[in-house]
Amino acid sequence: MSTHAVTNQVPPLVDYDAAEQPVILEALARADAGHVLDELREIGRLAGSAAAQELGDLAEAHPPVLKSHDRYGNRIDEVVYDPSYHQLMTHAVRFGLHGAVWADTRPSPHLTRAAKLSVWGPVDAGHGCPISMTYAVVPALRANPELAARYEPLLGAREYDPGLRAPLSKRGLIAGMSMTEKQGGSDVRANTTVAVPQADGSYRITGHKWFTSAPMSDLFLTLAQAPGGLSCFLVPRVLPDGSRNPFALQRLKDKLGNRSNASSEVEYDNTLGWLVGPEGRGVPTIIEMVNLTRLDCTLGAATAMRTGVAQAAHHAAHRRAFGASLSEQPLMRNVLADLAIEAEGASTVALWLADLTDRAVAGADGADPLRRIALAVSKYYVCKRGPIHAAEALECLGGNGYVEESRMPRLYREAPLLSIWEGSGNVAALDTLRAMAKQPETLTAFFDEVKQSAGADRHLDAAIARLEGQFADFDTIQHRARRVVGDMAQILQAALLVRYGHPAVADAYTVSRLGGEHGDVFGTLPTGLDLAAILERATPKLG
Repeated sequence: MSTHAVTNQVPPLVDYDAAEQPVILEALARADAGHVLDELREIGRLAGSAAAQELGDLAEAHPPVLKSHDRYGNRIDEVVYDPSYHQLMTHAVRFGLHGAVWADTRPSPHLTRAAKLSVWGPVDAGHGCPISMTYAVVPALRANPELAARYEPLLGAREYDPGLRAPLSKRGLIAGMSMTEKQGGSDVRANTTVAVPQADGSYRITGHKWFTSAPMSDLFLTLAQAPGGLSCFLVPRVLPDGSRNPFALQRLKDKLGNRSNASSEVEYDNTLGWLVGPEGRGVPTIIEMVNLTRLDCTLGAATAMRTGVAQAAHHAAHRRAFGASLSEQPLMRNVLADLAIEAEGASTVALWLADLTDRAVAGADGADPLRRIALAVSKYYVCKRGPIHAAEALECLGGNGYVEESRMPRLYREAPLLSIWEGSGNVAALDTLRAMAKQPETLTAFFDEVKQSAGADRHLDAAIARLEGQFADFDTIQHRARRVVGDMAQILQAALLVRYGHPAVADAYTVSRLGGEHGDVFGTLPTGLDLAAILERATPKLG
């Protein structure tokens, strides 16, 4: 008898349409954005293909390498990527996941981009960082109309053109952000980098940046102390005349995850930059870039949840234990459905935020204050839930999920980043309180939004009433910020699911998350729920 016969192993989740996801398709249908479906299906088929998944594997297995000097000893400060990374970037730019959205005149450009990014993202998270930053840089750059007119068309061009050359000589540009310093972290006002104005209107910048991702990008927004205070500057890697701007890469970070993306320490030494927005207004100038990357953090965490659910549900559908398929066993169904509910709530709010961004950009009444608070609330909570969700999804595969070939360890390593990037949990929670203090209308807008679902679900109605009581005592609210903001996030997700979601998902979410019928781990849903409908939505369809 052969001991090498393979039985009861799960077929790979490959060569399927990764765009076949009800929560995404339903969000597009609500916005009447069917024009994107052909392109979304193209992305989905590629994302689900063996070829694309191999590109992600190669980019993860061969992280970027810093080349500080050439063979002769000249400083070059370049990063060498595996060819797979450049192929991934080529696809993402061709799909318009970067700055192309700002030139898209079709309806719902931010929502359609979010849908495409959510389908493509699971292939590899690392290259999504420069894609996201290129998307987010455009509105900040518009604070200097001359610079925007020069560079915005190339930031939206659907051609990926790597290599360090004069920006205007390239077919397309990628942008980055360089704010964090070792002494300040999230407290960017503590930055010590100095910018000295020059007679020609440029500035000479000197300082050390502790985290600068994707350092081979063409343009960076950076913060530095000018005579008028903390200010925002555009710093190109290569100057208009083709010479290298001083941009010394001290080292690449050896990170937990996001390994295909080069994160670096950068030394500016008399580096040329151009002012974006007024002196002393650096944070307000760059904040819209931060808001858009926070949107992508929320979307990325939701996407990772759906990816984990898909892998877990696929495994359970094809694996047998104790005489039955895992997907037929009541406790496993409880776990899978619970994971699916979390992923649907997160995905619904993330896509809704993208649609809200479309409305805010168009100047819709009330969209700005609602987006201000809803984005902070959701960034905090959705990204916080990512790591525990990834751990449970991995456990559904047992030991098979703990080995690299399953790709689940990569998902697990990636999960904490999205809570850290663009403001860790405490920063995002406190930013919600700051929004309420500076713009009281944001809290009014929040309650107006969630109360549109009033009367449809008793658990939601009771939760809204409890939440309103949380704001009676502002003296202790900073201490309670995580609890309050978490409650706000759950109520927002519940309100959206009640209004727009599948009834089985909405009912399960409200009774478990708001009604107290839930434990402190996944897989503790109460009885009496329609788990079959929830699992049907969550399980990938092959063939």
